[in-house]
Amino acid sequence: MDMSWTLLETLSNDILRVSPAPATLQFDIYTFLAYILPAFLSYYIVAVLVILPETRMLRVALWPVTVFLAFRAAVTVDFSCKNPERTYINFGFAFAMFYIVMRALEWACLKDPLKRGVRHTPSILVDALDLATNLRGVGWNWSEGLRFPPDTRPTSRLRFAVYVFLSALYHSFICGVLHISIQTLAPEAFTTLSGGTIFDDTLPPVVRYARSSIISLLTAFIIYADVQMNYDIGTLIGITVAQQDPAQWPPLFDEPWKATSLHDFWGYRWHQFVRRLFIVLGGWPLGSVFGRVGYLLGSFLASGVLHGVVAAMLNQSVEWWYMPLLFGTMAVAVAIEYVFTRVTGRRVGGWIGRVWTMTWLVIWGNMMVEGHARAGLFASSSAFDTAVPVKGIVEYYVTALDRWLRAFAS
Repeated sequence: MDMSWTLLETLSNDILRVSPAPATLQFDIYTFLAYILPAFLSYYIVAVLVILPETRMLRVALWPVTVFLAFRAAVTVDFSCKNPERTYINFGFAFAMFYIVMRALEWACLKDPLKRGVRHTPSILVDALDLATNLRGVGWNWSEGLRFPPDTRPTSRLRFAVYVFLSALYHSFICGVLHISIQTLAPEAFTTLSGGTIFDDTLPPVVRYARSSIISLLTAFIIYADVQMNYDIGTLIGITVAQQDPAQWPPLFDEPWKATSLHDFWGYRWHQFVRRLFIVLGGWPLGSVFGRVGYLLGSFLASGVLHGVVAAMLNQSVEWWYMPLLFGTMAVAVAIEYVFTRVTGRRVGGWIGRVWTMTWLVIWGNMMVEGHARAGLFASSSAFDTAVPVKGIVEYYVTALDRWLRAFAS
């Protein structure tokens, strides 16, 4: 009894304490209860309040508490187990904490309560849980106007679950294959914590940038496969454990490699998980001053600043300005497409639009991958590496490709 009381007393004291140094406590049951759970509970309470009318003052008052608890959790709990190769987990957690802070801020500023559509449940607590975990606002009035990709998956719950399970396995396999590929092509950049470059200065410029572009494309597909795999896992848990309707988990991507314009790529075909966050952070503030151009530039810059700052939290040597510059160029390109449509009366599209889109993405994608590689952010161990049974085959053919490129350059 005395031990239980001591634990509760210590827990209650630590809930309001900020650690003097970042990531000083290893993740365990205690840090979950004392640091992580309070942050999510405060976020959930705001989600409950934003559904109810006449709660704006309560939401505003609760927001600083959410900020404090989220910041405290982000800088205190270490998920890497003192393994530098697993700091990417801290990256994801820091991003999640920032996300709930900004989402709670949006909810605090809303005048009218949010409403759920046809899938409204009799329980406000269940609706609030759906709102808190529903990143794209499926079924909520705040996501009106957001397009979802066509769903070609089975409609039967059992077949749907089997399909999603197989999709998760497939994309985890793809992650492993691609991770091995880029580590083989650029071992210094993708296997050492000190970082390296994706550009080989011993090669002529054409071959050098062709090789770095291959690495950048492989990295983009890793991001795609990894996000899709995690979404499949979440979908499987939602429809089997939480007994949700499969319609609550619409497709995440719509074949982004088929995009015919940058507006098509970023506005529809790429995942829209954090679209709302970037609009609230940058789109609305700059849009209210500079109109459509400000809305566009603000949304992309918010994305770039957020990616850069979170990366800098994990590695102070990262050149965080790479990200705002990269996403800023995307805003410029989408603005060019808008001007083209206004002048010619035709939308960017067709095979010319596809070439334009992929060329722009590859050119500036090189910069994004290079910035992270030089900071050693890609040098992470992965369970996919050991799970891929064809590691030797992948390394053989990737090495052969590298030899061919070097032979072509000589």
